[in-house]
Amino acid sequence: MRESTPLPVRERARRAMRAELAMLAQDLFAAKGYEQTTIDDLVAAAGISRRTFFRYFTSKEDLVLGKYDAWSQTLVEALAARPADEPVWESLRRAFDVVVEYFEDATLAERSLAMEKVIHDNPALSAGEIERISRVQSELAELVAARTGRPAATDPRPTVVAGAALACVVAAKDVWISTDRSRPFGTLLDEAMGALKPV
Repeated sequence: MRESTPLPVRERARRAMRAELAMLAQDLFAAKGYEQTTIDDLVAAAGISRRTFFRYFTSKEDLVLGKYDAWSQTLVEALAARPADEPVWESLRRAFDVVVEYFEDATLAERSLAMEKVIHDNPALSAGEIERISRVQSELAELVAARTGRPAATDPRPTVVAGAALACVVAAKDVWISTDRSRPFGTLLDEAMGALKPV
């Protein structure tokens, strides 16, 4: 297992500020609606300037979908830290624990569900979600390639493996959202990933 390098203080502060703004925005979106909430509403609620807001997010859409950037960084770090001799599929499942924690955090459950519905109901956000997931796939494929000795640039298998694993996350999320959520997200993800032959 690789030792993770501690994040620089500035990066930790940046991530914390992004997370704080995202949480505030989610509360506003739930109260007023995504379309009805403006950047001016967000900066007023946060007590910051528009200029400061745009240091952390490029748009309102980026604010909603920014979790994928955070997940990408965390997933890459988690996958890189897994034992080198562990099966890749198991390493991916364990790396996805960060996503499981997001959906199973009781203090965030209602907010998480509300934001997933905002994304689902907005075509631009849904398209942006697909684009962000594609970026996460590329990041994970590079690590899968390194683990398997199959360069992603010349061998399609690392990209297929990463894409299949992410498809399992999306499938588990869709079921979790469309049901009463009596079954833990982690269980749904285990079932989804268990449906595919380990690699």
